[in-house]
Amino acid sequence: MKYYNSVLELVGRTPLVRLNRLARGLKPLILAKMESHNPGGSVKDRIGIAMIDRAERLGELKPGGTIIEATSGNTGIGLALACSIRGYRSIFVMTDKCSQEKVRYLKALGADVIVVPAAAKSDSPDHYVALARRIASETPNSILTNQYGNPANPEAHYNSTGPELWEATDGRITHFVAGMGTGGTISGTGRFLKEKNPAIHIIGADPYGSVFKTFKETGKIMGSSPYLVEGVGQDMIPENVHLKYIDEIINVTDRDSFNTARRLGREEGIFCGGSTGTNAWAALRLAERLTEDDVIVFIVCDTGERYLSKFLSDEWMKEKRLLGEERMTVGLLNEMKIRSGKPPLLFVSSETLIAETLDLMDRHSISQLPVIDEGRSVGSIREQHIMAQIIDDRDLLQQPVSSVMDLSFPVVNEAVEVNRAKSFLKEAPAILIEEYGRIIGLLTRYDVLDIS
Repeated sequence: MKYYNSVLELVGRTPLVRLNRLARGLKPLILAKMESHNPGGSVKDRIGIAMIDRAERLGELKPGGTIIEATSGNTGIGLALACSIRGYRSIFVMTDKCSQEKVRYLKALGADVIVVPAAAKSDSPDHYVALARRIASETPNSILTNQYGNPANPEAHYNSTGPELWEATDGRITHFVAGMGTGGTISGTGRFLKEKNPAIHIIGADPYGSVFKTFKETGKIMGSSPYLVEGVGQDMIPENVHLKYIDEIINVTDRDSFNTARRLGREEGIFCGGSTGTNAWAALRLAERLTEDDVIVFIVCDTGERYLSKFLSDEWMKEKRLLGEERMTVGLLNEMKIRSGKPPLLFVSSETLIAETLDLMDRHSISQLPVIDEGRSVGSIREQHIMAQIIDDRDLLQQPVSSVMDLSFPVVNEAVEVNRAKSFLKEAPAILIEEYGRIIGLLTRYDVLDIS
């Protein structure tokens, strides 16, 4: 029989996958290292086991002990997997920037999770790392694994990720791209690859707002600024960031990170998180200046299932002003409008009295209404046109709207992009949204003024 003794034996030996559509027109071979294939779904599975092994080997971790860590989620999951198998309790401190999917995943593995504000500075007692340290100092029979300074972190990648890349590419790898958070992946892998071939370039992909690029280029730590991508970047320089192995750092915006990650799913079938988008965007920009002899490998850090409520949600991207017009559909804009508290589609039938129609418009402070009979748009009512006629003939108030209605508003499918739908609004004051043959909403010129 062929089987594994536990899921921990499934960690590592992840495959390389070639980029095709995203790499079209670029000369180098661009490969994705699919760390999302680890049992915990991320590259951090490697260091979770390694840090526990080291603590056991040194006698720091006793039976029934507690493992404590500050994490953006994935390291916690890697540790929690090992804890569930080896019988340890786990406590993780995370910031409120982390997705709820990660929090729930950790709790499902039996971990205790504490969420703190992401705004706390690194020198504040409320910073998630500082809080993890305090909890460890107050909890009997516990250890703080400290992924930021634990030598087992980069060592895990030196012993596994680096050799895997060298073997899988037959030593042809010329560039390695990874994010910079704790520093373990890029430092450990970079060290191994540099020992094999010093000409291999190690590239750090880092969000704007992180301190790494400025520190490497000037030796100064500038103040960090907020960014949304999870699991990469820092407002300090962790011990495990070994800059001597890193040749270049490329800054990436939140917009480029998230949109590249979304494209990886739609165009390459690689369902991933935002930090993978950071790595991929840096790899693609790097490829623009390289040749067909180059082989670029970037890390797929984790799976997209952890971000369904965040950047993989069109609504979340819209709220963060990161969803461009090319992705905003009239259906999505209508959903956002309703969620903001505005009423769903209001309409009248052709037989509704004008007096009742005006009362409806007054109650909802609207100046136009569609006229819909049996789910089909047959006309429209515009307040200024009705009032102009009523001034001359008040008896019209008891007439049906069919006697005064204007032409119907244009009807567009809910999947039409807002950028295309704008052309209708140049002539008409509103458009109706259709889904599978039924009218589901109305958008005015005002509704599409701010969509980015």
